[in-house]
Amino acid sequence: MKAFQYKVKDREGNSSGGVLDAVDVKQAANILRSKGLLITSLFEADQLNLDALMGRFSKPKADEITNFTRQMATMIGSGLPLVEALKILKNQSGAGLKPILEKILTEVEGGSTLADAVEASGGGFSSVYVAMVRAGESAGVLDQVMGKLADSLDKQREFRSKTKGAMVYPVIIFVAMIAIAGIMMVFVVPKLTAMYKDFGAELPGPTKVLMGISDFTVRFWYLVLLVMGGSAAFFSNWSKTEVGGLIVEQMTFKIPIWGKLKKDIILTEFARTISVLLGAGIPILDSLNIVSQTLGSRIYSAGIKQAAVYVEKGVSLAEAVIRIEMFPPILSQMISVGEETGKLDSVLAKLAIYYESESEIKVKALTTAIEPLIMVIMGVGVGFLVIAVIMPIYNLTSQF
Repeated sequence: MKAFQYKVKDREGNSSGGVLDAVDVKQAANILRSKGLLITSLFEADQLNLDALMGRFSKPKADEITNFTRQMATMIGSGLPLVEALKILKNQSGAGLKPILEKILTEVEGGSTLADAVEASGGGFSSVYVAMVRAGESAGVLDQVMGKLADSLDKQREFRSKTKGAMVYPVIIFVAMIAIAGIMMVFVVPKLTAMYKDFGAELPGPTKVLMGISDFTVRFWYLVLLVMGGSAAFFSNWSKTEVGGLIVEQMTFKIPIWGKLKKDIILTEFARTISVLLGAGIPILDSLNIVSQTLGSRIYSAGIKQAAVYVEKGVSLAEAVIRIEMFPPILSQMISVGEETGKLDSVLAKLAIYYESESEIKVKALTTAIEPLIMVIMGVGVGFLVIAVIMPIYNLTSQF
């Protein structure tokens, strides 16, 4: 497929333009003419304007997808045809979302369902999103399903922003510590070293260690950066492998507070997503298979797939979950209540709220624990620098 930039006029004489994907210029022209449009400009978009270029290389933000979903729900619920709704939203969308909606609109106008068009758009829509849209189209309640989907996306975004926001302070402090240490090693310590050498004094052990580190950093700074960058790249690639990812995840779950927080975050996403899928009328087995691909956890994904196998054999979801040791007892108990009352989706929604509140408590506990730990690390570092710098000065003054 190639990208073609076009400008057209409709029957009323209104001008519009955009980027269209097609095999060749002839197919692109046929697509535009089939819509009753008069082509005023059409060429292969190898030299795109800035907006189109940004659109092709940028992905839509989570906020844009959420707003698009909510607006679609409102428009369809108001009786506006799907194609017209997509045209309106395409014209008012940003550079990241506009080319995606262009592809979706083209597919829908060609006879594709909205779910298939969304799935093929490459716009970063999750499998949960596609499944819910498909269920809404099948049941004829697309507006209601997209409204629920927008609510779910809002809750996910708010929850993730809370958990990520809590780590901003520790990360800033950690980066500042590294930057200060680098400045000390490169600019401050060498000057002190030159002064001590001029006096010809015998230097204590901590000072020699500090001077050795500083000298190595100044002389081989490129090697330090190379090792740090290479180590980070190696770890990143290794953690994406099956074995490496499992090892990293297992180690993460064993970290005090942080490990439990990660588990609660995963369980929150699991309960909320299953609740939304079931509320949209998607069967429990299909819901489990979809959720297993969206949690971002190899360990829990494997557990959910195993639970799906049990359910496929006729076991209830509560019984299947209790057989998987990574899931806490409260999860199976609440699921059992939901299955008995026939309100599994609403029970899981309440369970998601419970795990979300637990996650927020652990986030506060984590930040509370990190602050004194950072102070201790800073105290040790500053103490070492003071000893390494002050001791030689004290020795020099004592000789006079």
